[in-house]
Amino acid sequence: MTLRELLEKKIYEEVSVGDDLGVEITKPFCCDLLSIAMGKAPAGSCWVTVMGNVNTLAVASLTEVACVIVAENISLDENCVAKAKQQGITVLRSKEPVFDTAYAIQKLLEK
Repeated sequence: MTLRELLEKKIYEEVSVGDDLGVEITKPFCCDLLSIAMGKAPAGSCWVTVMGNVNTLAVASLTEVACVIVAENISLDENCVAKAKQQGITVLRSKEPVFDTAYAIQKLLEK
């Protein structure tokens, strides 16, 4: 499933739509500790976290994840949203907990 296909499903709120919508989502990745995510988030993964700050965007950029989904209905501040748009990072928001969001992504990838 591509990032574009995920967005077309309208499951999650679009906070920022990035540049590469054709990227293949490889798997969900769950982590709230940025130092671990920096070393272990696979490129192309859909990173599900509750960390909605600019440091999350920096890690997303370094690891080349397909997108970031901020779970638990966490809001990003205006500066963070502006930075995501400036850097071309797709950020979505889920009302569900991290596990449920990642599990839903996994189920979509299995179809």
